[in-house]
Amino acid sequence: MAKGHLTADELGRLGTALLQPSALIEVAVLAACVGAAWLLARAAHGPSDRPRSIWLGRRPVDGLLFPLLALLFALLARWGLAPVLPIVVLRIAVPVLLALLVVRFTVRVLRAAFPSSTMVRAVERWVSWIAWVAMVLWVLGVLPLLLQEMEQLSWAFGGSRVSLRDVLEGTVAAVVTLVGALWLSSALEQKLLAGATDNLSVRKMAANALRAVLLFLGLIFALTAAGIDLTALGVLGGALGVGIGFGLQKLAANYVSGFVILAERSMRIGDIVRVDNFEGRITDITTRYTVIRALNGRESIVPNELLITSRVENSSLADPKVLISTIVQVAYGTDLDRLMPHLVGVVRGVPRVLDDPGPAVQLSNFAADGLELTVLFWISDPENGQGNVRSAVNLAILRELNAAGVEIPYPQRVVRGLPAG
Repeated sequence: MAKGHLTADELGRLGTALLQPSALIEVAVLAACVGAAWLLARAAHGPSDRPRSIWLGRRPVDGLLFPLLALLFALLARWGLAPVLPIVVLRIAVPVLLALLVVRFTVRVLRAAFPSSTMVRAVERWVSWIAWVAMVLWVLGVLPLLLQEMEQLSWAFGGSRVSLRDVLEGTVAAVVTLVGALWLSSALEQKLLAGATDNLSVRKMAANALRAVLLFLGLIFALTAAGIDLTALGVLGGALGVGIGFGLQKLAANYVSGFVILAERSMRIGDIVRVDNFEGRITDITTRYTVIRALNGRESIVPNELLITSRVENSSLADPKVLISTIVQVAYGTDLDRLMPHLVGVVRGVPRVLDDPGPAVQLSNFAADGLELTVLFWISDPENGQGNVRSAVNLAILRELNAAGVEIPYPQRVVRGLPAG
């Protein structure tokens, strides 16, 4: 049995050792290590409104920094007390703190990499159960015995033999490698997107490409750690190519279209677009789809291929200014030469209406009930809504017409009864 592991025969001596006075010293030292780690994590935590990374949570003990510092302090204390005291409490505390560190690291990285995924919560529970069960088995000395038994279970794989222990250790190494790649990609993505304004789409493209490259490299390292021969990937690559050519061509087209959109900057985050009779503001561009949020709060997930192959109206591509019109009728005989300049001045005074280009009033039609006037005006912030500014313009026009005594005609109907028989 490896040194530092508790076997079944040692459990009785462990209980006796925990009742010795030296165990109280270890408990005091462990409490000091945990308290020092908490104080340092609290000092690094700072104000509660700061943006949090995986190192810091909403509380000092929520992030990765606290269990990491506690583990380091416990290891140093164990190394320092080993020559003078029989180590019992710290021998148990180290795997406990290590399990806590693994759980916090995995949970924080997954939440940072996939903030809106519904699967993260289930993965968190599985990781927590596996880490804590492994810690208990390690402390009780059962885990080394299980690993020895797994070593005996093996089978031929190509020209070599692979044991169940090799598969288990390779899987753990693969998971650690992929989680580390996700952590690095999330940290670099936050750095790239921090403070981005007009070049947000380009930075988003770079972040997506960087994440794809890091995950690919992480997958290669994970397969190597799991003991899989990478030469076998040639056959897998050929099969994957055939799959993309047939069943996955739409998925591949969406990914390629996403990079084309981000590279050409034909559509950027924040643009007002209309796609397939759905109008809204682009809130996110991923490698597979684009999220468009309408002014009423509804969101549409549009595959990137649709944005490449169909006609898209972009109100913000070259100029964010948008022309809005409204129609009003006035009675025949109204002095339009006097009224129209007044309406232009009234509309110009409405908030959000631009002075350049300024509003205009046109006689657009001789209607059956009156003279039809079309009022045209421009705004530069369509993302704040168009119906509200049109309503404000209509109210301003109505107040001006009432003040000037101008009649707004409306159709009138006369109902006549049949003569008595």
